[in-house]
Amino acid sequence: MALRGSLRAGRALLRAPGPPSRGLCSRPPAFGFLFDVDGVLVRGSQPLPAARRAFQRLVDGGGRLRVPVVFLTNAGNCLPSAKARELSQALELQVSPEQVILSHSPLQLFSQFHQRCMLVDGQGPVEENARNLGFKHVVTIEALRKAYPLLDMVDLSRRPKELPPPTTGFPTIEGIILFGEPVRWETSLQLITDVLLSNGNPGAELQDVPYPHLPILACNMDLLWMAEAKMPRLGHGTFLLCLESIYKKVTGRELKYEALLGKPSTVTYCYAQYLIQQQAEKQGWKAPIRHLYAVGDNPMSDVYGANLYNNYLKSAQQNQVQAGLKRIPQAACPQAEVSLGLRSDCNNSVESCQSILVCTGVYRHNSDVPKKTAGTVFHGHRDFCFDPSLVEASYVVQDVDHAVQLVFKKENWS
Repeated sequence: MALRGSLRAGRALLRAPGPPSRGLCSRPPAFGFLFDVDGVLVRGSQPLPAARRAFQRLVDGGGRLRVPVVFLTNAGNCLPSAKARELSQALELQVSPEQVILSHSPLQLFSQFHQRCMLVDGQGPVEENARNLGFKHVVTIEALRKAYPLLDMVDLSRRPKELPPPTTGFPTIEGIILFGEPVRWETSLQLITDVLLSNGNPGAELQDVPYPHLPILACNMDLLWMAEAKMPRLGHGTFLLCLESIYKKVTGRELKYEALLGKPSTVTYCYAQYLIQQQAEKQGWKAPIRHLYAVGDNPMSDVYGANLYNNYLKSAQQNQVQAGLKRIPQAACPQAEVSLGLRSDCNNSVESCQSILVCTGVYRHNSDVPKKTAGTVFHGHRDFCFDPSLVEASYVVQDVDHAVQLVFKKENWS
């Protein structure tokens, strides 16, 4: 099995003799880390012991990071500042919000939707998150339910006792943002379907179903994720699967997305690279960042995403060579590039993004899942084609501490 081969390769590299230890490396790093959070650094609210050991290697005597690091999580039910505080406490390290990439963080790139009236769904401060990302006109599922109380009929206790007066003055919805799994799935599924079928006017009688439908921006495609329970939990990818199935059953057509964000989206990794290079520049590290190492526990999102981005980097380099071009700012993710001005601010020094799979979360090396099932069941999103090579990690190690040691060996850096 390919994953077992990767595990053997990881162990061999960790056992290989390295250079004599001479204290902290004096040369600037030419690499950066993209750390997943759940199943890699924490399990639910509990930090994993290996995480603190790993970050003891990554900081200097003053507690400052010696290499650029971003925390790349598909969580999206909180503010970046809140996630930074959680990580600071868990890792006993000062983490800034600028180091945290939530599944919805790249939404700030989609300025073409920032002036539209957008319906937002999920948990936590979804309205505040949307406004912080640049969206000026935001409607929540709860506000929509209160404006049209006859739409939400599953929970008998919430049905209106009397026929409410007609709703007036409610804005027409022009797009939908799905931040993460909601609490009341039946309410969200019903009201989102109503908005799509009515072209943003859910109080109107159903006429011809519009198609293409309103634009949908969806964050976090994880079918499963790992918390304190011994088995993985259903994630936002499961909610998206339900919405897609309902829409197709009702209309006979495929639900389309304007964008799918979070891992394994290439836009998300492009944004992560941008932040890594910004960190290095801010710290005054002159060496260009050549290699990214993505450490995760989920083959279907962490490994798939890192390998997909690595393929993109290789393709971009090949295209430049074939075109006879010198090094130019990389064209990774045109939307991100245009919105962030990456052509002038971010160079194309990065050559690879290698995936490192740990065994402390969704993936377990000693799992009893039959090989034939593990090799054929694709947990990724519908719009991402299954390629077996994309879920094969560059390396498999026991935990995040072993991952950091492995990278230090590869980079001849300590």
